[in-house]
Amino acid sequence: MQLKDTALIEKRNVLNEIRSNNMTVQELRFFSIYLSKINPRDKATRVVRFPLSDFQRIMGFGRLNIKQLQQSTNSLLCKVVNIPDERGGYTGFTLFKKCRVSRDNCDNWYMEIDASDDALPLMFDFKNRYFKYELWNALRLKSANQVRMYEILKQYEHIGRRELTFDELRELLGIGKDEYSDRTGWSNFKKKVLDSCQQALAETTDIRFTYERGKVGKGGKWLTIVFYIEKNKDYIDQLTLDEYIAEQPPAEIIIEENAADVSSLCEMLTTDSFKGEFTPQQVQAIEYTILEYTTDDTLERTDEILNFCQEIYEELKAAFERGEYKLEHKGGTFFGYLKATIKQRAAEKRWGE
Repeated sequence: MQLKDTALIEKRNVLNEIRSNNMTVQELRFFSIYLSKINPRDKATRVVRFPLSDFQRIMGFGRLNIKQLQQSTNSLLCKVVNIPDERGGYTGFTLFKKCRVSRDNCDNWYMEIDASDDALPLMFDFKNRYFKYELWNALRLKSANQVRMYEILKQYEHIGRRELTFDELRELLGIGKDEYSDRTGWSNFKKKVLDSCQQALAETTDIRFTYERGKVGKGGKWLTIVFYIEKNKDYIDQLTLDEYIAEQPPAEIIIEENAADVSSLCEMLTTDSFKGEFTPQQVQAIEYTILEYTTDDTLERTDEILNFCQEIYEELKAAFERGEYKLEHKGGTFFGYLKATIKQRAAEKRWGE
């Protein structure tokens, strides 16, 4: 299915009100692109095919091999939504049920993905309680918080106002309870989430917002945040998906299995280097970071990569225990600090050159 110059996303309110399920910004962007490619009035469009090179650039992979593809598509297939019911319970199911990576009759590689049967009512044949936006609004946003904040506020653009408790907003953004929870948590949340999103939306989307304190708790604590939403005419020029893909740096696609000699790298990082401290998705994000700075030659040196990561992990862990670093310096979590440090040192190491 070909994407029009101005691709439209129609999203049910109930789907938009669901926690973001720990999706990365690339996964959120991919889901928006998927929704822009289907026809919500025709379930026959539920299967969407991407040239593999387009999928690679959409997901921001510096290089691509079978193992990385499997981890990426498996992560998409594991995205679960929980729909609350009237009795206080919920029904949970995945957004997607099947993904295929293969070659067409012209020997061109593609990635194809199909929505799960349970998710179809969220994506097709709805007649009310939904909102629309053009895909270009999601393409230049740089973080998962920014994409979600855009959708959370775009849904209420016609009202012009939305009031959320701090906990409700955290849930909608997919921010864990352990993030921004220390004594400087609110000031960091305000700076890194609210103010950052406010600037990003004003610069690159069709809406802008201001916010103020709503209900007040003890000591002036913000119990609710009131957002005021309005149209934005000062955004950067609209961007089609083809233009967005063309802007991403080209990179090598390696399909041969022998290019993925680190097939168990993610599992070994989880158990050996990081002591089981992080989720599989977090470890996968670190693995993607490492793969950006490797070539076939270095991919064969699994032990070197494992030792490299373990040394950084133990160094930072010890430094944090000694109180030498503060978590708010890198996104409020130890994982954020570790990932940023590994990325910096992997770039400095210049593997494969």
